[in-house]
Amino acid sequence: MARVALVTGGTRGIGAAVSIALKNAGYTVAANYAGNDEAAAEFKKETGIAVYKWNVGDFDACGEGIKQIEAELGPIDVLVNNAGVTRDAMLHKMSKQQWDDVLNVDLTSVFNMCRHLIDGMRERNFGRIINMTSINGQKGQMGQTNYSAAKAGMIGFTKALAQETAKKGITVNVIAPGYINTEMVAAVPEKVLESIIATIPVGRLGEPEDIARGVVYLAADDAGFITGSTLTINGAQYIAG
Repeated sequence: MARVALVTGGTRGIGAAVSIALKNAGYTVAANYAGNDEAAAEFKKETGIAVYKWNVGDFDACGEGIKQIEAELGPIDVLVNNAGVTRDAMLHKMSKQQWDDVLNVDLTSVFNMCRHLIDGMRERNFGRIINMTSINGQKGQMGQTNYSAAKAGMIGFTKALAQETAKKGITVNVIAPGYINTEMVAAVPEKVLESIIATIPVGRLGEPEDIARGVVYLAADDAGFITGSTLTINGAQYIAG
């Protein structure tokens, strides 16, 4: 029986590529989304992947969503925490709401999802948790103290949970994408985008599929000896020690 994988923010951008790659690798995939019903419906129509709507920043909503998926598809063995938002501003202009929105969706959601799934994974002695951080969680980024803090926090969370669950057959890893060719990046002014690409040694933006291939690798049954690690996929733009 195919393992069930849940991808948060799984109907657009990197998340959509991850959902499709996992399906192609033989998983039964559930894609979570927060608000774009039209995009989610189109994604489901095109891929046949089941979609589920809830706010990952809401602890109780996460629990209800997970219960529905497991009732319909079976126990979730693979979790990809991909959902995220940005609310950019320099700190001296950042509102409390901008800070809270990003920390809630980008970091607290990781606790919410993992907390609801970890008991089942421990009981089954198997689990794969893959947390999607960012190059800006590794190096920081001006105008993104909220986002950089959330994404850096995700790395610390991953390292701690990996130690807690290693003996239970559960791996917990991070993927840190660089600048990826998504709608969000495509909306950047052309001159700014050119300046970004100039800092990437491979000379191009990454593609969502570049990230998805990393997820498929970490999700595999035979990837049981890699845990607590950060897989950096950024074209050598930033090389973490």
